[in-house]
Amino acid sequence: MKILVCISNVPDTTTKITFTDNNTQFNTNGVQFILNPYDEIALARAIELTEGGKGTVTVINVGEVGTEATIRKALAIGADNAVRINAKPHDAWFVAKQIANHVNQNPYDLVLTGRESIDYNGSKVAAMLGELLDIPSVSIIKKLDIDGDSAIVEREIEGGKEILTITLPFVAGVAEGVAEPKIPNMRGIMSARTKPLTVVEPVNVNTNVEYSHFENPAARGQVKLISSDESAKLVQLLHAEARVI
Repeated sequence: MKILVCISNVPDTTTKITFTDNNTQFNTNGVQFILNPYDEIALARAIELTEGGKGTVTVINVGEVGTEATIRKALAIGADNAVRINAKPHDAWFVAKQIANHVNQNPYDLVLTGRESIDYNGSKVAAMLGELLDIPSVSIIKKLDIDGDSAIVEREIEGGKEILTITLPFVAGVAEGVAEPKIPNMRGIMSARTKPLTVVEPVNVNTNVEYSHFENPAARGQVKLISSDESAKLVQLLHAEARVI
């Protein structure tokens, strides 16, 4: 079984976010980038599914040369090989088109993504990939098992769970619970240096999104304490200031 895991290079959650060029560009100076945590879960499950010679795991990233440290980490965790599409990821559509082009030329039995990237939180790429590849896609799954040429997936829905059986190939956007992220050991780190990393040039894509500007959330206001015997005042503040009722 051939599995493709789509990975993103994202800022660490402790990063202080600032912008440049009149708030139109993310300021990467001094930022520590990491492997997107949800993609790391997808990678861990892919490795589990192929253990014992049951298949191979390829990771793919749409990014410039600076993302290769993150790709090498994925190889150290246990991926067999990697592909980097040499382009800045403009938006979800651009990323999905690049990955779909690669998959059309190099078919896989299963394509995994994280449920979302922690920088944009869009949850779009998995569904777009399914549409572009004309195969089923399912998000956001909490459990994934393979049985022959089919997969059994479990996802949470309002009021319960949904269990689906899907014929391979398909695209899955995975969430926490599918697998525990793996920590690369010394052997994995050393072997990652020699594992193949193929760099390919992007295809032309007409983008439909332009970013006008970015802004940080407003600073939190001071906490107002209301006495327990002033319920009417509390209701008035919730209505007039907080505007939640």
